[in-house]
Amino acid sequence: MAAAVTDEQAAIVATVRDFVEREVIPTASELEREDVFPDAIVAGMRALGLFGLTIPEAYGGAGLDLVTYALVVEELARGWMSVAGILNTHVITAHLITAFGTAAQRQRFLPRLASAELRAGFSMSEPGGGSDVQAIRTRAERRGDAYVVNGTKMWATNGARAGLVATLVRTATDIEPSHRQLSCLLCEKGPGFEAGRSIGKLGYKGVETTELLFRDNRQPAHNLLGGEEGQGFRQMMSGIEVGRINVAARAVGVARAAFEHALRYARERRTFGRPIAEHQAIQFKLADMATKIEAARLLTHRAAARKQEGRRSDVAAGMAKLFASEACQEVVLEAMRIFGGYGYSTEYPIERLYRDAPLLIVGEGTNEIQRLIIARGLLAGADD
Repeated sequence: MAAAVTDEQAAIVATVRDFVEREVIPTASELEREDVFPDAIVAGMRALGLFGLTIPEAYGGAGLDLVTYALVVEELARGWMSVAGILNTHVITAHLITAFGTAAQRQRFLPRLASAELRAGFSMSEPGGGSDVQAIRTRAERRGDAYVVNGTKMWATNGARAGLVATLVRTATDIEPSHRQLSCLLCEKGPGFEAGRSIGKLGYKGVETTELLFRDNRQPAHNLLGGEEGQGFRQMMSGIEVGRINVAARAVGVARAAFEHALRYARERRTFGRPIAEHQAIQFKLADMATKIEAARLLTHRAAARKQEGRRSDVAAGMAKLFASEACQEVVLEAMRIFGGYGYSTEYPIERLYRDAPLLIVGEGTNEIQRLIIARGLLAGADD
């Protein structure tokens, strides 16, 4: 754990770690293998108040900061990355409503999100566009006191179980600049809005990833986030920064799990009459792995702190997501090499971690996009 963790944060982390050790780790491999949604684990997360972790106390949440959130996500991902992903879109949508919602929207949605009575999703990507957000085609046409929504969204985590989805839609076609054509609708499930097919994945099992289908779906006009059209791009980019902090923290957790397994195995496995941990080649691997994990954690906490302070954090969040996800991939591969043939076996968790890690490189914006964001921000002096 990085330095400067408060006593309150340490206590929260200890509680979550105990939960992960008791409820997540013993069942993760079986649930992952069968691709089963972890209902019992999610019920435990709800009982711990994790779905309301960042929601203000006035609305029934814990009102905790994003650094604490990152610490919690790391612990969850150490046990099983999927359960940390289940939190992601819920927390993003809660952030959007807290930061940009009207008073009525906050009062209507946040208490139910805090208790997880209502689960939330977050949707930008479409079949014809992922990182190119301004290519959005899903339309929301204002008709009286409602918007009529038509289109298809892709890669919706929690798509089947979320009752509320913060959805990027096009509300105009002739306004310049073009990003002012986009708005965020808080879409509630109902006639004409449903989850489509579930998308099969290499890893990240147990949590559904679906299409979202809108067919002449009517959403009340008061579900327009903030009550003003044309703000969706700015709002969603703020939300995606919270998502990138989640992804970076997940990467730290997955990498840490791989490292801990490798360290334990290196102490136990013997070759040429001694533990492989005594071989310099293995020691070098362990040293590099631990250093990358700590650097990734520090970048993640820096991004979380900047976002919490209300400072511009696109560069910091991009750096954290980029470095942590790449480091995670490298650490998991090194762990597999330390395990040798056993690392490729389903009898050990390394192969699961190896399949989970690539998602973090492409999720919440590919790392190629992160490099563009970082470079453009630095050239504009955004990270001063």
